Amino acid sequence: MNQIKNFAEIHLKDIALVGGKNASLGEMFSELSSKGIKVPDGFAVTSDGYWSFLNENNLIPKLTDILSRLDIKKFSNLNEIGSKVRHLLLDSSFPKELEDEIKLACKQLEKRSGNPLSLAVRSSATAEDLPNASFAGQQESYLNVQGEENLIVACHRCYASLFTDRAIKYRVDNGFDHIKVALSIGVQIMVRSDKASAGVTFTLDPDTGFDKVVLVSGAWGLGENVVQGSVNTDEFLVYKSFVGKVKQPIISRKLGSKEKTMVYAEKNMSEILQPEDAIINLDTSPERMQQFILNDEEVVQLTTWAMIIQEHYKRHMDIEWAKDGNTNQIYIVQARPETVHSQNKHKNVFKEYEIKDKGKLICKGIGLGNSITSGIARILASPKDIDKLNDGEILVTGRTDPDWDPILKKAAGIVTNQGGRTSHAAIVAREVGAVGIVGTGNATTAIKDGQLITISTAEGDTGYVYEGRGTWDEHEIDTAKIKMPKAQIMLILARPDQAFRYSMFPNNGVGLMRMEFIINNVIKIHPMALHHFDKLTDPSVKSEIEKLTHHYPDKKDYFIHKLAEATATIAAAFYPKDVIVRMSDFKSNEYANLLGGKIFEPVEQNPMIGFRGASRYYHALYKDAFVMECKAMKRVREEMGFTNVKLMLPFVRTVKEATSVIHIMEENGLVRGENKLQLYMMVEIPSNALLAEEFAKHFDGFSIGSNDLTQLTLGADRDSELLSEIFSPFDPAVMQLISMAIKKANVAGVKIGLCGQAPSDYPEYSRFLVECGINSISFNPDALIKGIENMNQAEKALES
Repeated sequence: MNQIKNFAEIHLKDIALVGGKNASLGEMFSELSSKGIKVPDGFAVTSDGYWSFLNENNLIPKLTDILSRLDIKKFSNLNEIGSKVRHLLLDSSFPKELEDEIKLACKQLEKRSGNPLSLAVRSSATAEDLPNASFAGQQESYLNVQGEENLIVACHRCYASLFTDRAIKYRVDNGFDHIKVALSIGVQIMVRSDKASAGVTFTLDPDTGFDKVVLVSGAWGLGENVVQGSVNTDEFLVYKSFVGKVKQPIISRKLGSKEKTMVYAEKNMSEILQPEDAIINLDTSPERMQQFILNDEEVVQLTTWAMIIQEHYKRHMDIEWAKDGNTNQIYIVQARPETVHSQNKHKNVFKEYEIKDKGKLICKGIGLGNSITSGIARILASPKDIDKLNDGEILVTGRTDPDWDPILKKAAGIVTNQGGRTSHAAIVAREVGAVGIVGTGNATTAIKDGQLITISTAEGDTGYVYEGRGTWDEHEIDTAKIKMPKAQIMLILARPDQAFRYSMFPNNGVGLMRMEFIINNVIKIHPMALHHFDKLTDPSVKSEIEKLTHHYPDKKDYFIHKLAEATATIAAAFYPKDVIVRMSDFKSNEYANLLGGKIFEPVEQNPMIGFRGASRYYHALYKDAFVMECKAMKRVREEMGFTNVKLMLPFVRTVKEATSVIHIMEENGLVRGENKLQLYMMVEIPSNALLAEEFAKHFDGFSIGSNDLTQLTLGADRDSELLSEIFSPFDPAVMQLISMAIKKANVAGVKIGLCGQAPSDYPEYSRFLVECGINSISFNPDALIKGIENMNQAEKALES
């Protein structure tokens, strides 16, 4: 067989003969099977077959003539030209010799398999999947192809799909000669993922380029729904370095709605001659929508394979996988180079955006990257409406697939109803530099065509669509040019969805991770309501809690696992640098606002100096919840491996209180000094500074909370506008206490830092801290660069 190559005969060097897709499949089948990676067997119809098809039908002069009429400036006749070319190819006869070779190869494949075959027939252009652009899905693929005649029909259609509208425009945009690009066809045994699940794996975080994790995403059924963005997927993040070394390397799980399940059509497939009839998309049952598609062992297996593939190719990869529902075996069905972050030549340069004025929220979804733009919304139902979208407008549609590629370069932003972070719309939005929000659910109905909108993905994982033209600040940061001071510069963080991006900023770790923000934004339920779930009497509260926690028979595990994963995500972003986690510091009125919280919280006249901080941890009203916090931190450090997590106690009023809380922590497996555990304490009460040498006997470090310390030193409520003139970080009494705390800490040999805005707002405050001998300062991300600048100036002034 001169025009057929089995996967076992194919390697990457054969890309000119079989295209990028088939070359990669052959490479993995040939080279990585010995390492345990399973790739379904198959064969490639080489580019020689394509040339024989063109030559036997004398198609080259005809193709050249039709394509010469294409309007390559505005592409006004792209649809017409593409249609003519495809009909020309489909109306041409399929070479008999080639047909015989394909049928023989199919018989041999069936013999090797030992089973009747259902096949995936995929196009693999010789110019596709090059490192400089992915544009996955330029040509067509056909699934569940059964019978020899159907196989030939699918192959014929693959040849015609070399001239889809999107493929024609792609070649023009990238300078490829239409006639010099050939097409190979991959014929591969189908994995029965219609009975299980399928999806995509990236060897880095596709939004930020953070490369210490693997992202596994997927949905029920065949993988086309995931790639096309028809569903919101389940997502798992796995920390690469800990795979095989710790009990739990999965640092995050997100349940997607997975609205559709693509399955085989229940028909006699040998009689079908329309390949698209071989599969159907069904509504996913409510029960399956609430189930994760993979168990932990399977997620780790996929991660291990992704790491092997990355190492073999020596670059980051975008990998498609499928799980067979009959055998429960997982397979790799495609791998291509990741193109967005791998090609980034300015990895040290970041643009920071901060939304200022914004209109009413219209809808929200999964935000891609970190950016903001405004423009006219253009709601389009089909890529055939390309002429309706003007340059710089924001495309709003249900979902995108590769047919949309010609239109997407015109858009300043992309908003879709459907899709996840690994969907087609997400990948292309990143590639063309458009602000993207996917999976909104209702964008096409909530947004009006022609409406002026602002879309923001600069506020974490969630992307927001606002009415009108908002205002925002943006500035560029070149981290390569930033000189770090001698004092450690750390970050104040609360949100896991921002951790990967901020870890790339100049820093020495996280000086303050606010646990209460995670409880409020991720968990959303009062921990005591979970601890006493069976005793709750309000049916509406119980129902709301059940919706959030239905995966957890023991509701306490919901709190422990969610808190652990959120903390581990931040710890992973900065590992092995310190991440100092402050145990919960809600006030009673703030705790009462959590779901189920009102029945567990006292009503206080002054919560700011009431039942808060360490005083809660050993009190009967909260001790059980603090034990849950401890179990979550023990899970992060011991099961997940992040020993860079240090723990900090807030608002410790007395030394006796400190020892009481430390004893409870020890009872729950958090023993200072064991497994590198360090304990810190906030200095935010005058007693902390006055008795710093006594507190230092029980802690490895201090962190000055300047706002609370100012408040309690001056007796001035920091939230009171009436007392704003009195509330000053420069008050001599406050500065004397800070100076005292730093000097006593230095004498005792424990670390001491400060968390707050003053060192970035006031250069003279930075100088004061440097003169006192501060070890570190923690800044909010938006104040980091100015804070570093002030610290450098302060140290320079001190040296002179």
